[in-house]
Amino acid sequence: MKEIYIIRHGETELNKQGIVQGRGINSDLNEVGRAQAEAFYQAYKNIPFDKIYTSKLKRTWQTVQKFIDSGLPWEQLSGLDELAWGIWEGKPNNEDSREAFRHLLQAWQDGNYNEHFENGESALDVYERLKVPMRILMSRPEEKTVLLCMHGRAMRIFLCLLTQKPLMEMTDFPHQNTVLYKIGFENDQFTIIDFNNISHLDHLPQI
Repeated sequence: MKEIYIIRHGETELNKQGIVQGRGINSDLNEVGRAQAEAFYQAYKNIPFDKIYTSKLKRTWQTVQKFIDSGLPWEQLSGLDELAWGIWEGKPNNEDSREAFRHLLQAWQDGNYNEHFENGESALDVYERLKVPMRILMSRPEEKTVLLCMHGRAMRIFLCLLTQKPLMEMTDFPHQNTVLYKIGFENDQFTIIDFNNISHLDHLPQI
């Protein structure tokens, strides 16, 4: 069985402030995010990863930088980028933005997966571009154990794609910073082996 460790990136300052980043904001990890990344590395540094995949956004590769520095092969895939939230990216977390997001997320919950913000992507747009990373994972049997770092909303959509769940169930996947989902791939099927694992964060202070 091929094993794929999928994690969300560590915390950024915009995460901390509740401000949407999306595909168009290329922010760095903050102090908490760097501590989360270190905690994940210490917990999983002895896993014999064959390959690392990240999005094109630096908060993902900063999260797995120590694995990269150890000499593991690393590939950036734009298909793993976060959903583009369009005109709301980087905007203050206020009642207007919260109302806009409530409306969009409810539309997706109702099955209207083409809904999107101006200049942004829909859930279906991201679902379609995530098929490229999925096919890459399926077509490289020599990569037995893979570490993949991506983004919260895209990760939820990716997990629906891999497990053949409808997109309206994407909210069933919690997505705390550096959360781990371990996926098995065998006989052309993906299955979840480890769900919402944040045990590597247990010793970190609550900030």
